Amino acid sequence: MVKKKYKDKRERFLNVAERRTNIVLEKIRILGNCANKNLYDYRKEEIDKIFRTIQKRLDETKLLFKENKRKKKFKL
Repeated sequence: MVKKKYKDKRERFLNVAERRTNIVLEKIRILGNCANKNLYDYRKEEIDKIFRTIQKRLDETKLLFKENKRKKKFKL
């Protein structure tokens, strides 16, 4: 696979972030297929655990973006 050359970091971010976001959205859509009670049997606790875990990872990832923008200077 040949790596694409980007003219700047912004162009690279837009390309990579869009592609990765679409992959995540597709995987979430596919996870939704598990809601079909004709094919699957699940408990409320299991569903809660799945979505708590997903939300935790989303929160952690969002925090990475916020922390990168607010680098605190050292002071006593």
